[in-house]
Amino acid sequence: MIEIVLSVCLIAEPANCKDVNLSYMAGSITPYQCMLHGQSEIARWQEGHPNWRVARWTCGRVKQTAKA
Repeated sequence: MIEIVLSVCLIAEPANCKDVNLSYMAGSITPYQCMLHGQSEIARWQEGHPNWRVARWTCGRVKQTAKA
């Protein structure tokens, strides 16, 4: 599975930034294909979060985290 990592900042407070991870489930998509087609997922996220601005984004494999 591929994830899109967005670095987003509040429009009203540009210094208030955070990272948002979006899982991009589209079969056996590669990171390169994610870079080409991930923009539609980002646009969809932006529609639901109008107070945030995407400063940058990247694609990569989902990192596994240990659950305690």
